Amino acid sequence: MITYLLRKLLYGLAVMLGIIVVVFFLFNVLPVDPARMTQGQRADVQSLQAVRKEFGLDKPVPVQFLYYLNDLSPIGIHLNNQEEQNRYHYVKVFAISNIKVLAIKWPYLRRSYQTHKEVAVLLLEVIPNTLVLATGAILLAIFLGVLLGVVSAVNQNTWIDRLAISFSTIGISAPSFFVGILIAWLFGFVLHNFTGLDMSGSLYTYDPFKGEVISWGNLILPMLTLALRPLATIVQLTRNAMLDVLGQDYIRTAKAKGLSKNAIIYRHALKNALNPVITAIANWFASLLAGSFFVEYVFGYNGLGKTTVDALEMSDFPVVMGAILFIAFIFVIINMLVDVVYVWIDPRVKLG
Repeated sequence: MITYLLRKLLYGLAVMLGIIVVVFFLFNVLPVDPARMTQGQRADVQSLQAVRKEFGLDKPVPVQFLYYLNDLSPIGIHLNNQEEQNRYHYVKVFAISNIKVLAIKWPYLRRSYQTHKEVAVLLLEVIPNTLVLATGAILLAIFLGVLLGVVSAVNQNTWIDRLAISFSTIGISAPSFFVGILIAWLFGFVLHNFTGLDMSGSLYTYDPFKGEVISWGNLILPMLTLALRPLATIVQLTRNAMLDVLGQDYIRTAKAKGLSKNAIIYRHALKNALNPVITAIANWFASLLAGSFFVEYVFGYNGLGKTTVDALEMSDFPVVMGAILFIAFIFVIINMLVDVVYVWIDPRVKLG
């Protein structure tokens, strides 16, 4: 187990390094001057030079990349002065020389060109909103998807089965941004008097008397939109896996022993049919963080997706790069955990 986890960890680090390389060189070939974006069009030469020196932009591109790796690495080499410590919030391990130290820190994602705030701070303000949205969407998709998949398999070749297959086909085929616009218009505008839901709004809203309050109603429409495609996928996977398991010998043995239909379905068949569903759930949860970009933008939901799209429109590349790296990190962590969950669900699966 430990050897397997170490191997997966090394694989995850290699994947992250590859993504960092792509992200860095992609955004560093664009004809945008970060110093000018940070300081504005009327900045003096000294201010521009100071910003370029801070981010190493006065160095060749390969050296800039090494600076970027050093910023992202949890263990890095930094100057031993108060300004550097305030910027990176590092903890000194030992001194390398009179002016440099080896230090431990959180990955430093640099500062926003527009707001001058640290990217990590900006992302931490909106990531919880996206996690609430994505978690709600995947839980809704799991509950309804597994339920409909089981019902469809048990009632194979009936109108219930055909209806479930038709729904899942439409759900997989429909683009999220189009479905989002349709749902916002239908439930937030046409049927607003009945649903009480708005076409747009974030999880937190400002009340003039109570201050900032949670508006759970603003979560419903984007959550429904985001859940539709994974729901359709889970329905199909559960149905197909259940049909395969229900044809196994041990299911026929359970029927011969006189076990009830519910016991056979939920205690024996469903548990053994969950492996492909778990894969879909794990991948979809990570995908929902990325897929929330346009959904959040459509509904005006203040989360990671909307913040990234807004930053991209303003060429605020450090925010965009930080969001991409965060999502990639989530993908890597989830993929590392999936195999461990397999063993818990099905002891027949062995870690290689």
